[in-house]
Amino acid sequence: MVYLLYDLVLLLSSLGLVPYYLIRGVRYGKSRHGIRERLGYLRPEQMASLQGCETIWIHAVSVGETRAAIPLIKGLRRQYPDACLVLSNVTETGRAIARDIPEIDLCVFLPFDLRWAVRRSLRLVDPALILIVETEIWPNFVRIAHERKIPVLLVNGRFSDRSFPRYFRIRRLLKPLLRMISFFCMQTAQDGRRARRIGAPPERVLVTGNLKFDIISSRRALPAPEAVRTELDLPPDVAVWAAGSTHAGEEVMVADVARQLKKKGLEQILIMVPRHPERVRSIGEQLTARGIRWVLRSEIETGGKIRKGGVLLVDTMGEMLKFYSIAELVFVGGSLVPVGGHNLLEASLLSKPVLFGPHMQNFKEIAGLVLESGAGLQVDDSQELEEKVAELLNDKVRRKQMGEHGFDLLSDHAGATHKTLEVIADHWGRKE
Repeated sequence: MVYLLYDLVLLLSSLGLVPYYLIRGVRYGKSRHGIRERLGYLRPEQMASLQGCETIWIHAVSVGETRAAIPLIKGLRRQYPDACLVLSNVTETGRAIARDIPEIDLCVFLPFDLRWAVRRSLRLVDPALILIVETEIWPNFVRIAHERKIPVLLVNGRFSDRSFPRYFRIRRLLKPLLRMISFFCMQTAQDGRRARRIGAPPERVLVTGNLKFDIISSRRALPAPEAVRTELDLPPDVAVWAAGSTHAGEEVMVADVARQLKKKGLEQILIMVPRHPERVRSIGEQLTARGIRWVLRSEIETGGKIRKGGVLLVDTMGEMLKFYSIAELVFVGGSLVPVGGHNLLEASLLSKPVLFGPHMQNFKEIAGLVLESGAGLQVDDSQELEEKVAELLNDKVRRKQMGEHGFDLLSDHAGATHKTLEVIADHWGRKE
């Protein structure tokens, strides 16, 4: 009865979801194919990429989960060189990141959790194993995979302070569903306890660590900072700092910090990377209204030029680490406004000091480790952000020390990929 009501609610919701994703798809230029995939259809050329091999389906809802999964995806390719790797996303921004992962054979949108759409998608892909990154648990997707005898593993699992109370309230409904999941690879001991409290079988829960610490392997693939500065045509004698994954309300605050620093005689360039690049035009209008000069990243290649004291507003995807590599310091957004923060470790990967605001509830453990190790600073508001940015831009020795502490933090906590791959090996080949 519960699942029947769930299906009915989803069916009614889909009447609005289909037009919504059509509109979003038009914005990203993939409307028809995106909707087809969300309804469980794959094109013949997509199916051809999966012929003759066993398939591992990895699901990562959006940008953060996709980036976190990259070390695991690389490990899967090494461990199972003959397997086909399928990566699904819900958001277009996650899909944009997924397309640039060379180890992936096929990128798709996750089907709407309608029974008929899920059945069709699972029948076409026919995975030998499903890996769900973090806590993107869709009831019909899990149930139908279980019916088809496909092992489903939760990897890099977490239950945040915000999400856990919601899961706990419906634990009686969740318990039968969680018993259909073959194993839970959790980030922390607290996440493991929370998984068991909402109904995960205790014997299937293991703390494997946080895959985000394993991004250390991505450093080798980055271009030299000098090449990035040349590509962006930046003045050679000016400091650069970056604001990554910013949200509505933050861009103006951060740009005002850059403007105030310039007024005080501190020449610098701010590279601003909004979490949702479709917002860049409206952000640009806000900056113009405040008298702040800016240029789009996409315009650099056609003659656009960023000047001292200006803002490079990024409207592309997949270049975050490039921008961090040339920054003297990094501010991570979603933290001056009550979003819950974003991953701080990408800055540490590049040995950069990292700053963030008070709203870090989604990354509380990582924020604590960053502060404890001396790799970053937490600020209460934009005024304090201005003070700390100024201090660090004027203190090369401190920047270097903080950056080194951050890289050491990554090195000390790496290893989740290896532990997760061991669990995966135990479940590989178990499909009946």
